[in-house]
Amino acid sequence: MTTTVTATFSPRPYQTDAINALTAGWSGPNNRLAVVLPTGAGKTVVFSNLIAEQLPTLGDHRALVIAHREELIQQAAAKIRAVCPTLRVGIVKAERDEHQDADVIVASIQTLAVERRRLAIERVGLIIVDECHHAAARTYMEVLEHFGAWRGVPTAGFTATMTRTDGGLAEVWQDVVFTLDILDMISDGYLCDVRGKRVTVKGLDLDAVKTRGGDLVDGQLGQALDDSGAAHVIAEAYQQHAADRPGVVFTPTVATAQSMSKAFTTAGIAAAAIWGDMPKEDRAATLAEYKAGDVQVLTNCMVLTEGFDAPWTSCAVIARPTKSAGLYCQMAGRALRLWEGKKDALVLDVMGAATRHKLASIVDLTDRDVAMSSEEETLREAVEATEEREQQRLSVAGMEVEEIDLFGSSIARWLRTDTGLWFLPVGDDVVLFLLRDAATRRYLIRRWTSGDGVVGPRDDQPLPLEAAMRWTEQQARALGGNRFLLTRAASWRARPASTKQLGYCRARGIKVPVGATAGEVSDLQSVHRVSAILRRHLPAALAA
Repeated sequence: MTTTVTATFSPRPYQTDAINALTAGWSGPNNRLAVVLPTGAGKTVVFSNLIAEQLPTLGDHRALVIAHREELIQQAAAKIRAVCPTLRVGIVKAERDEHQDADVIVASIQTLAVERRRLAIERVGLIIVDECHHAAARTYMEVLEHFGAWRGVPTAGFTATMTRTDGGLAEVWQDVVFTLDILDMISDGYLCDVRGKRVTVKGLDLDAVKTRGGDLVDGQLGQALDDSGAAHVIAEAYQQHAADRPGVVFTPTVATAQSMSKAFTTAGIAAAAIWGDMPKEDRAATLAEYKAGDVQVLTNCMVLTEGFDAPWTSCAVIARPTKSAGLYCQMAGRALRLWEGKKDALVLDVMGAATRHKLASIVDLTDRDVAMSSEEETLREAVEATEEREQQRLSVAGMEVEEIDLFGSSIARWLRTDTGLWFLPVGDDVVLFLLRDAATRRYLIRRWTSGDGVVGPRDDQPLPLEAAMRWTEQQARALGGNRFLLTRAASWRARPASTKQLGYCRARGIKVPVGATAGEVSDLQSVHRVSAILRRHLPAALAA
């Protein structure tokens, strides 16, 4: 058995924190611990380094990694080998049975569900469960019980979203010892910026779709999409807003994935459909075409929500309306990974009439659910009431498209400088912005004025991102910030860009995308202006 393990590259700081949280947790009374990391945070890297750290302490025992899909099994084995090339990694799946001399066994839950297959695997001293939100299922419970998860064997679960529509996760996981917010990942430069557009398909009646197991019934949802002609509407929206982006489209049924693929192809966008029962060779060939750029858009019936690693993807189309925030985050997260030349990700959120269903949306990518004060609530209601009457949307051929963003609990329009600092433009002479505190990975609030330069508050304490944003928004309103600059959904934002705006951008070399709205151009102007200000008034290390 291997007693000394050397990792070939070091984990990122937050990955180290996750590993430390698990090892510290195991020193206490609980042994079944979970880590929640956003899609793209590198959970496979985390548990690979965790295994490298823990194996020397296990004596003659070894590690077992449990996954539920072919792609996840192959990815886990490959990553562990890359991180720790001295380890012997074996795969146990279907006809493959490589556990005898392995230091680490990567196994499918379907194979371990067969009693004789799990009985053959001995000396397991560490259990890792990939996509651990599945672990409340009976099969997982039986397998985890067999390998000692309820008898003290250290067990770690990893997922991007600790939710399950039919519950039961609290019976498996005793504590979630580490979580990381997706906005922190974006701020730290580990994920790309993301913006969203809601595509409302006229005629898509979701009220008629029933619920089963806590979410909309796939078959009925697919039929509703087909009946409304959603495929052609979505293809047109993609052509207008993401024509140059490689993307993935999530649909509820195989038939819908196929109809979406045909609609995209008809619209002049190279597309192909994949689904779970598709022959393995055909699916591999289609994925290879997507990687090569021969296919621009992949439509799929729920096979790319987990284990899909295509970081060049820069658009996710959620054409599978869902009540599950966890499922929504899995779908949208496929577009957030970094890639050379990729500046941001776009989420096209397909919606229809739904009065009796509370659907997940792009705001569920964050956990910014801090309660608002009554004053904030009143302000929000007043603004929303006005904007509901005034808002102008782009309306074409059976659809409406409106811009949305991540900050569902905020009425403010947060922007980022060209080096990634979050800021609010309060006026021509005042900017409020956030600095990341390297020691705590929290945020310090700063104000720039033309007269005083950069100053901080008297009580200068680093805060979690959501708290720092909320406090900053309150200060912006107290300073008399222009409501139309602060409000992210103000009606003027949807209007065409003005001649004056476009002239300003031309004079300063600001590139304006074709069809950009007045709000989008205003944001470009603010980013250009504030980036220049902070470069002048902050030390280079802080400005970056």
